Amino acid sequence: MCGIFGIVSHHSADIPDRTLLDKMAQVQVHRGPDDYGHFQGNSIALGMRRLSIIDLEGGHQPIANEDKTVWVVCNGEIYNFRELRTMLETKGHVFQCDSDTEVLVHLYEEEGLDLFKHLRGMFAIALWDIRRSRLVLGRDRLGKKPLYIRKEPGRVLFASELKSILQDEDVPRRIDHLALHEYLALGYVPAPMTLLEGIEKVLPGHYLVIENGQVEDHEYWDLRADTIESCSEEEWVERIREKFLESVRIRMVSDVPLGAFLSGGIDSSAIVAAMARSSSQPVKTYSIGFDGEDSYYNELPYAQIVSKAYGTDHHEIMVRPQVADLLPRLIWHLDEPIADSAILTTYLVSSLACQSVKVILSGVGGDEFFGGYRRYLGDELAQYYRSIPGFARSWLRTVLSKLPQDRHSGFANYVRYAAAFASTAELSSAARYMSYVTLFSRDARHSLIASTRSNGQEGGEGAASAVLASYFQRAGTADHLNQMIYVDMKTSLADDLLALTDKMTMAKSIECRAPFMDHELIELTSRIPADLKIRGFTLKYLLKKAVAPWLPKEILHRKKRGFGAPIGAWLRGSLDGLVQEMLSESRVLKRGLFDWVVVRELVQAHRERRSDHTDHLLALINLEIWCRLFLDGADKQFTPDVPNVSKDAR
Repeated sequence: MCGIFGIVSHHSADIPDRTLLDKMAQVQVHRGPDDYGHFQGNSIALGMRRLSIIDLEGGHQPIANEDKTVWVVCNGEIYNFRELRTMLETKGHVFQCDSDTEVLVHLYEEEGLDLFKHLRGMFAIALWDIRRSRLVLGRDRLGKKPLYIRKEPGRVLFASELKSILQDEDVPRRIDHLALHEYLALGYVPAPMTLLEGIEKVLPGHYLVIENGQVEDHEYWDLRADTIESCSEEEWVERIREKFLESVRIRMVSDVPLGAFLSGGIDSSAIVAAMARSSSQPVKTYSIGFDGEDSYYNELPYAQIVSKAYGTDHHEIMVRPQVADLLPRLIWHLDEPIADSAILTTYLVSSLACQSVKVILSGVGGDEFFGGYRRYLGDELAQYYRSIPGFARSWLRTVLSKLPQDRHSGFANYVRYAAAFASTAELSSAARYMSYVTLFSRDARHSLIASTRSNGQEGGEGAASAVLASYFQRAGTADHLNQMIYVDMKTSLADDLLALTDKMTMAKSIECRAPFMDHELIELTSRIPADLKIRGFTLKYLLKKAVAPWLPKEILHRKKRGFGAPIGAWLRGSLDGLVQEMLSESRVLKRGLFDWVVVRELVQAHRERRSDHTDHLLALINLEIWCRLFLDGADKQFTPDVPNVSKDAR
């Protein structure tokens, strides 16, 4: 685990600037506080900051092959490195250390650009082939590890973090307005775009070849969403259980202490149960909670049930509204704004975990691939809804629109869901899904943006997001549930959940591993029939069957709760000052992006509980903070430090 970065020139006689390389290293020291390594040669400079996890003494990077003609830096972990090493040694390759990274140079010698197809893990890789003056940049199948690039006429810069590329002061800082539209639509910026013109993300499952002044993009993996296998329910339960246990077991390989995030939901609880089966020592678990008026989001009682069942070494942290003062620090670490309160909870529980472990396992991905989101129930609900007479449907929509909506209380939260469904029930399946995941609709974006900057760029007529629409087309003939899962995998999973998980854990210098994100497990789930993923209105039907023998009934049958914070309530109360500061008339007018009257109405409607605009306001606040840091240059003075949080270890 580390941060990688580098510069490649299209002119073979050039030797990239070492001073710039050092700056690129320093700005992401949190990703690898244990070591700094670099390699320089004609037209190339590679660097890395290392967080030592495997082969603590011998795993210094960059790593070369036997004759020093191939060099590599890698951010991440290769979980099948031992099997690959054994195979490569039988072919005569000689290894100099026990690091998982070294298999990459020898695998490249054997397989060339096909090396990525053999890797099981999470990674962002930069590999330099001296003989061909070729740089290869590759990213894992799901996008667990980030990789940014900037292409210029004479060179390419790359790094694990966008801010590392910005250490070159000649790189312009201008908003990409197509990316801005997508951010407002989705609450995050989907790859390959970033919010800055001229900087892109390498797509998950892709690698780039930079050679002879050209940059070529190749896709080496994609998920088939339309290949279903016929097995009995019992056979599927056994296959999923076996592959899941293997996925957890291989992610427990570490030369440093490891633990698990535990929310008390099915996904994290199943991981803790699987870890306990493979460990002779109590599993270290870490949970986050809320009290007082924020107790609706408190999951500590459920986490404690699992901890007691498996005798874990359990640690907890209680969160107060004041911690949202951390937002500038979190946005700095994120590189791009994300309108998701999970950035806060993930950072704080990482702050707790980093005091005793360097590796953490997370349940991210379970909802996507096993059918865990309420939005996946849209087709089932629509069948019942359409059986209601038209006049009754119209009356219901009117009533729901007038009731209070608030995600922080049970009844008002159900009203919010019901109103969203009723307003879209007559749409097609794809359009209904896109409405569920959209922050600002197409019309709302045009009202919000102060001047018409779209120039037709934001997608087709009525499209929530051009990127979402393109992935629905790519999902092909799959049933609608598997279409939605495919689109989620390509968008919100990679560019929201995985991005914030990586950035918030690495901000505290810990490595996060996600067993549900194992590509072999995912390929297996893609072949499961839809009616086994969701049975009637039961989400995660097959997963619950598979893990039922391990989990207490209170966990197995509890209502779903997202891993977030009560930001919406705080924005009406203790954080109202933050709203007034970041979305004031003077600030909005000075920034010049949005119509102040529209922003004011959003704030007032949320404050008066006429609508729940939590996500809209968080998106605008985080964007303004990002602009101050990355456009106005405040990041040059920003110094991350350890937060003052209240904790209670039990």
